[in-house]
Amino acid sequence: MPRFVPLRSDRVNMRVGPDMRFPIEWRYERRDLPVMIVNERDQWRRIRDVDGTEGWVHQSNLLPGRRTFLVRPSQAGEVELRRRPDPEAAVQARLRPGVIGRLRACAAGSDWCEVQARDARGFVRRREIFGVLPDEELN
Repeated sequence: MPRFVPLRSDRVNMRVGPDMRFPIEWRYERRDLPVMIVNERDQWRRIRDVDGTEGWVHQSNLLPGRRTFLVRPSQAGEVELRRRPDPEAAVQARLRPGVIGRLRACAAGSDWCEVQARDARGFVRRREIFGVLPDEELN
């Protein structure tokens, strides 16, 4: 821990504490949104989202084993999806902040991750997405 997982459905309640008795603090409405698990208690997971908001969700609302990413807001606006992990490589697509896609691979020590967003597949800089740790290797 920590580790990333996506939300299972378009309607996930985040609670103040790890039990159904606790009030709902937030409702997520984006399937596949990546969240970081920062704590566990029985069948409950404390998560942190891209904005830093933390709370508890039941594990049944998460999809372990699948990895997704979210394009972070950028001063440049869109993030360039490149053909190869190289800033000079051809641009395959431009991804707007908030786009969710599938995280395919991140090499150890690399600043780049291989991703897929709809039909476009290529490489983005690790720092431009939420859903992978800075030093995490993903095959």
